[in-house]
Amino acid sequence: MQNYDFIYNKLYDYFGPQGWWPADTAFEMLIGAILVQNTNWRNAEKAISRLKDCLEPEIMDNLPEKDLAELIKPSGFFNIKAGRIKAFLEWFRKYDYDTERAAKLEGSRLRQELLNIKGIGRETADVMLLYVFDKPIFVTDAYARRIFYRLGYDMPESYESFRNLVEEHMPNELNVFQEYHALLVEHAKQICKKRPSCEICPLNAACEQRLS
Repeated sequence: MQNYDFIYNKLYDYFGPQGWWPADTAFEMLIGAILVQNTNWRNAEKAISRLKDCLEPEIMDNLPEKDLAELIKPSGFFNIKAGRIKAFLEWFRKYDYDTERAAKLEGSRLRQELLNIKGIGRETADVMLLYVFDKPIFVTDAYARRIFYRLGYDMPESYESFRNLVEEHMPNELNVFQEYHALLVEHAKQICKKRPSCEICPLNAACEQRLS
């Protein structure tokens, strides 16, 4: 039987509260969610550090796209990501760059607006919803899929079906979903890696260790 509470509780007991997302401001988090696409957080952090003088939405919105692309080079695919950031800022401008104003929208409507922005996919949108716009949602990233598969959970192939299934079995609480995502990321980075350290895994006793 698939027990999503069990995974959460075991990881929480082992790693403790994570207090994610790793950013100093809400806007930095929003930009970081785009920069981390198709790369690791270290590279995204390098790009963010180069943006330190323009980590305000109005300043970044007025920055020429080619200059923005040059600044975010460490994140990879920098020309594409600069375009995505500019598309996001065009949307954000409609809300006067105010996260609280945007967060007043009903969750599904806000999610659809984010998904309508060029270059904002479901995972990126859901991270933004979870950590900035305070919408309880399960982020179905590659780490979650890896961990659940190895445990022996036969999860749906589609992103939305996977997300909905977990959400149906978890309390609809913002802090729970924030911690769950952060804990799964931490577990995948430290223990359930491509070559896992099963001997120290807090989920070992319940894991089928499907490693193929």
